[in-house]
Amino acid sequence: MEGKAISDLFINEQIRDKEVRVIGENGEQLGIMSARDAMKLAEEAGVDLVKIAPTAKPPVCKIVDYGKFKYEQTRKEKEAKKKQKTVEIKEIRLSPNIDTNDLNTKVNSARKFIGKGDRVKVTLRFRGREMAHMNTSKHILDDFAQALSDIAVVDKAPKVEGRSMTMFLAEKR
Repeated sequence: MEGKAISDLFINEQIRDKEVRVIGENGEQLGIMSARDAMKLAEEAGVDLVKIAPTAKPPVCKIVDYGKFKYEQTRKEKEAKKKQKTVEIKEIRLSPNIDTNDLNTKVNSARKFIGKGDRVKVTLRFRGREMAHMNTSKHILDDFAQALSDIAVVDKAPKVEGRSMTMFLAEKR
């Protein structure tokens, strides 16, 4: 189904098309017929006629138990949602006068985040007089990116925003 919500599907008498392509209960093609004939076939089988592809020429209808069909669709959607991976952005904050060992600790935590598949936002925060030396502190972010160059790439280059300098790292593809 192309992005149609289950509740938007037409069933039985709601189908107003002259001709429809009909698919049987077991997935077999029954050919093109009038909507009235298709309705009769569905009634004889004791199930519903559901329009599953309204944009096709002619529209495609399936003879199926609507309740069961609706249940199957919601189950498929839930399965698809489970398989999706959401990429989170983890933030690591640094200060311009960070020591080497502290920087290494931050690099290791960033390595963990990137290993899990998350993006990392590295923020270098400036306070008070540190603002005067913004341009000389860029090397800290460069060193940070260099330390992670084996598993990560710079997604967005370091950029000054107010009192901080920000850079994004993403997993190498």
